[in-house]
This record gives sequence, C-alpha cells and structure tokens, in this order.
Amino acid sequence: MAAQFGRRLRRGATTAAVAAAAVAALSASQAPGSPLVASDGDQPTTGAAGSTPSGDGAASGNSPYFTDLPPLNTPNKPGTSVNLPVTGSAESGIPASILAAYKKAQQTVAGTDAACRLPWQLLAAIGKVESGQARGGRVDAQGTTLSPILGPALNGQGFALIKDTDDGAYDGDSTHDRAVGPMQFIPSTWATWGQDGNADGRKDPNNIYDAALAAGRYLCAGSRDLALAADLDRAVLSYNHSDEYLRTVRTWFEYYNRGTHEVPDGTGVLPVESSTGTHPGTGSGTHGSSPSSSPSSSPSSSPSGSPSPTPTPKPPSKPSPTPSDPGGPGTPTTPTPTPDPTPSPALAAVQNAGTGELSATAGDAFAERIKVLAKSNFGKPLAKVSVTFTVVGDTDAAFDGGKKTVTVATGADGTVAAPVLKAGEKTGTFTVRATATGTSLPAVTYTATVTARQADAIARTGTAELTAVAGQTFADVTARATYKGAAAGRVAVTATMITDAEKPVENDKGPYFTNDDGDPVRTFAFTTDADGTLTLPKIYADGAAGTYKLRLTTEGGATVVIELTVEAPAA
Repeated sequence: MAAQFGRRLRRGATTAAVAAAAVAALSASQAPGSPLVASDGDQPTTGAAGSTPSGDGAASGNSPYFTDLPPLNTPNKPGTSVNLPVTGSAESGIPASILAAYKKAQQTVAGTDAACRLPWQLLAAIGKVESGQARGGRVDAQGTTLSPILGPALNGQGFALIKDTDDGAYDGDSTHDRAVGPMQFIPSTWATWGQDGNADGRKDPNNIYDAALAAGRYLCAGSRDLALAADLDRAVLSYNHSDEYLRTVRTWFEYYNRGTHEVPDGTGVLPVESSTGTHPGTGSGTHGSSPSSSPSSSPSSSPSGSPSPTPTPKPPSKPSPTPSDPGGPGTPTTPTPTPDPTPSPALAAVQNAGTGELSATAGDAFAERIKVLAKSNFGKPLAKVSVTFTVVGDTDAAFDGGKKTVTVATGADGTVAAPVLKAGEKTGTFTVRATATGTSLPAVTYTATVTARQADAIARTGTAELTAVAGQTFADVTARATYKGAAAGRVAVTATMITDAEKPVENDKGPYFTNDDGDPVRTFAFTTDADGTLTLPKIYADGAAGTYKLRLTTEGGATVVIELTVEAPAA
C-alpha cells in the first residue's frame, strides 16, 4: 500500500494544475455542455484495460438518470463543506441518513484504501443524479428505502441489453436486469461489489449504507486516485458511460464541495420529472429521458434581437344556427363518470405458512421445510414475490449445497418453501430468517434446534475376562452402541470408573485412564465410530487386588457396566 500511495502522489504532483483548471472551468459554466479535460489533455475515457471494474462496462448498466443541475448561486464559499452550515439553499440540503451514509462510506474506504482519497461529495453527486438522494431521503431508521427504487428493464430498447442475472431476486425481473436502489446498481455488478455498510449481516442494494459503500469501493477500483481529475472522470464514466452523465455529476460534485447542510429524512428536494415519463427513481419501472438526451432546451432567439411582429388575430367563426346537440337547446348533457382507477396489488407482508417445530439430530435433515406466505395489500396471496431465507446464529446447519442464504419466489398460491435444511454437528438452537427481498418489511423468524445423536443401547463386544496385574494394563475394551437396532455412529459416550455403592459415584481408587499430560483420570469422554463401535483408551491396573467397575453411558441414557479385576503381583 505504501508503494502504491507514493506512486499516486507523484502522479498527482504532475497533474495538479490541469485538475484545478478542469474544476474551475466546470464551476464557471454550471452547464452540462461544459468541456471536461482529463489529466492527459484528452477527452475522459475509461482508461486502460482492467480499469473499469464491471464486465458490462457500467455499474448502473447505463440506465437513465436525472439531469437537473444545481442553482447558479452556490450555497457557500469554497472550502466550507467540512463545517456544514445549518441552513442554506434547499438544493444543497442532503437528508440526514443519506448524508451519514456517504460520510461513513468515505471513512470506511479511507481505512482500507487511503490512496484513493474518496470524497463523500462525489457519492452525494452520484446519489443526486441516480435517485435524487433516495427520493429525498425516503428511508427507514436502518437506511433502507421505504419502497424499492427500480430502473427500467434493460431490454435493449433505448437502453443497454442486459439479460437477467439474479433470477429477479433484487429487481423482480427474471427476464432482464434493472438498476436497483439509491445508487442504481445492476444486479450483476451488485453481486461482485455489494457491501454490508450498516453491519446488519446483509448486502442490500436498497439500503443507502450498503449502496454508498459499494459505490465508494467501485469508484476506487484499480489504482484510482480520485483527487486527480482524470481518475475521477474515469471512475464516474465507469458508473455510467456517458459524457453528459459525467458533466452532470461533476457539476453536482463541485456544488456540494462548496457547501451543503443536513435536512430531515424525507424532506430532500426531488428532481424535476422528465416530460417523457417517470425516472427510474420512482420505482415505477418506467423511465425518463435517456442518458444521451439533453437535460433542458433553451428557447431560440431572433438573430437580430428584435421582437417578432404580433400576428393579426383571426375573426371568430360564425356559430352554427342549428345546435349540434340533438336534444335541443337547454337539454343538459349528463357527463360520463370517470371510473376510479383500480389499485394494483402490492406486497404488504410475509408470514409463516404453517411451519411447525423445527428439530433434527446432528447430521440429519430437518423433517419439515420452512414455508412462507406472501400477502398483498388486499389480504390475498401474492405470486412471484422474491423471498430470501438466511441461517443466522452459531451453527453449522445449512440449506442443500451448504448455502447459508437462498432466494426463491412464491408460487401461484403465494407460498414458497425453503430448500431442505440440514443439521450440522454443532448442537443447540439457531434462527432462520425469511425476508421479502429488497424490502424493509418485517422478517419472519423460525427457531430451529439441533440435538445430539443418541443411542438407546450399548454393549461390550468380546467375552474374555478383563484381568490385569497391578502396574500393568488391561486388554483393549471394545463396545458397540445402537439406536432402534441400527448402528449409532458418532454418538458421545462417557466412560467412568465407579464405586460399588447403591448410588455409584466416581471411584478415586483402582484402574484409571491417562489424559494428554499422562496424569491419571477415571472419567473419559469420546465418540463412537460411524458404525457405532468404540475402543477405549488404555486402562491401567492400580490399587489393591479386587474387582472394580467401569460404566459406559451414551448420549440418550443407555448404559453398560463392565468388571475389571486387578490381581496382586507375584511374591
């Protein structure tokens, strides 16, 4: 990292003047048509092979974006954005959660890639252009958008052609991909760059903390130093490869650099909608102007500057003597009432679809599968809802294939079952959480329990008497555990030297085992082999001559008592 950081500083020293000139030119123009100059003096490009981190060429799939520009009067003088003013231009206000996410992303990236010098104002500029700062900060307390922000289907009709890569898990479209969330990532890019910015154990493109950190790491890909104009241009173009997009983002970047302030969530200024449709930030699935369209048009003026002559008004047309209404004059016309639009069903909740107690023996599959029901705002089952099941807790249990997280869609009856859940070797309880993918709806939680393998019988194998002279060892002691007549493999067994009392306790005299340090012990725990058999460690004869007892107890309560005879040594 040190060598890389030094190299970036040397390159920065040679381009500082050019970078300053580029920013100054942009600030002066405040227009999307202003030329941006890269550090090498050429039009910005994506750079050398490998510098663009996405296989599709853009994090957002080059989907549409807002082209509103900031006001000409900047909110404050340069250099004051560190100490945020309390008030200022409405356009300079950034919703509290959104602003916090940008700053947290800057700090996190600085801790792992300080040489990138990621400014949070760049994240703010991209967030403004992509979604209007998450639609004016409409997020919950965790930073998740109150409703999904989806771009149009990238079906090649006016946009890039990107076939579905996530089976609709993030964007609800199993045919084509759509840009998702406040930073408008396409699912294929999110699969590589998704982050958990709020440490909730999930990587959610609809969460501003997750999305802002992912955007920061994406912009810093390779060896970019975003304090250099050329690297910043390349980073922005890798997000959406459009010169107009670059100019728009750069304009907001300069605007936020001059000052901004915090406003309450949900009160941010929303961009002006395009006349051709709704921007993808509305979550409607329709789109506004394409990236190549001009954000605004200027009225043309006469070359001479003189006003155009006033046209001569035409006389009003003569009314028809015969009324067009066959009902005759004075007959009222009853207007046809406009029917109220029928609201579309929308996801309102996910709930347990009858899943009962979840319990399994270590290593076995759970007999019951977890089932979820999705309901609409009309209380009816809702099909094609993406549900994500996640195994949570200190456990090695997993779904088929060893997966801790799986995403599946509900069927026509609104229900969906998770894949088969298999218990691991770790016993105890854990949780499975089911959530409607990409929403902030409450999750459904299920408690699952893994119990230890058990045996209901254990018996010694071999019939020879176990006799040894004091100071020597006994022959190997072997046994076999079973459960319902079948071999009980990998079952815990405890061997204890016990007294001959009515209520036996551990005997502190007589035969013993040894621990790893070679010290005598009279209780020893181990596990049966896969076929239910076991061979005890060496048992040493000790104490006065006589008969002693060894008890074997399985997980499940099965026991067997074996006699050990110690003989006195010869005179």
